[in-house]
Amino acid sequence: MPTPTTDRAAAERWFVEHGLPYFVDDYRAAVARGLRRSRLLPVLLAALLLAAVAGAVAGPWLGAAAGLGAALTAFGVALAAYAVATLRAWLIVGWAVRRTLRSLGLMLPLVTRALPLLLLFIIFLFINAEVWQVAASLDGGVLWVAVLLFAAIAVGFLLTRLPEELDSVDDEVRGLERANLVLVLLVAQAVQVLLLALAVFAFFIVFGLVAMAPEVVSQWTTHPLHPLDGPLGELFGTRLSLELLRVSTFLAAFSGLYFTVYAVTDELYRRQFFSSVIHELERAVRARAAYRLLRGDEEPG
Repeated sequence: MPTPTTDRAAAERWFVEHGLPYFVDDYRAAVARGLRRSRLLPVLLAALLLAAVAGAVAGPWLGAAAGLGAALTAFGVALAAYAVATLRAWLIVGWAVRRTLRSLGLMLPLVTRALPLLLLFIIFLFINAEVWQVAASLDGGVLWVAVLLFAAIAVGFLLTRLPEELDSVDDEVRGLERANLVLVLLVAQAVQVLLLALAVFAFFIVFGLVAMAPEVVSQWTTHPLHPLDGPLGELFGTRLSLELLRVSTFLAAFSGLYFTVYAVTDELYRRQFFSSVIHELERAVRARAAYRLLRGDEEPG
């Protein structure tokens, strides 16, 4: 016969499986301890020190831009490692990835609303000599900093708009529980954007191999192309060049930013995509109310 203890354990498993670990009291308490100033300050100082070391090592060898990119990457990796280890971020990311993979059939019609106009615009950029001159001249460090900048703008934009989607969920959800709801929306949208950016990158690699003659690209970039080393370079020659990779990466990152803005500003997309996620979150909030009752039933004993 089910007891309050077994029901509570089942509810906690359900929250964790649906990317809502902060709804579980023990998880939330552990995360709250991890967010204390006495814990965060050493982590931030360690991340800054690691970033300084990475920048100092990469800068003299690869240039100032590469040093900056290495420093930003090291800082982000350090914070991400702390988030995974202490803030249970892997539970939220894991749920978002599983949900996206399960709902690819539903995601395709939503994404194709944004793709036609986006492809028309970025294909025009892809066959533009000035874009090749600018993007192909970006060395690895500068290009990586540009990608990080696009990603930071996209995340900042989402963080300012996504809380509005939660207005209809429950005004009683506060603190870390509400932050968990925002993170669920943020990661779910970020996974979609990442998949779209990867698809755009692959499209331009294939399109460049088929349609872009190396002689034309060389004239646009005003210097000889740099074919890739290894089996792929031997197979495709100068058609698969470092310049093509740089231009494709730059346009894919820009496409991700475009899709991010489109996703939270297009009313139909918001209604179709967020309605299913919000429905799950509303169910989670109802489950939270039952979970609080179970905690109350158990604690007096």
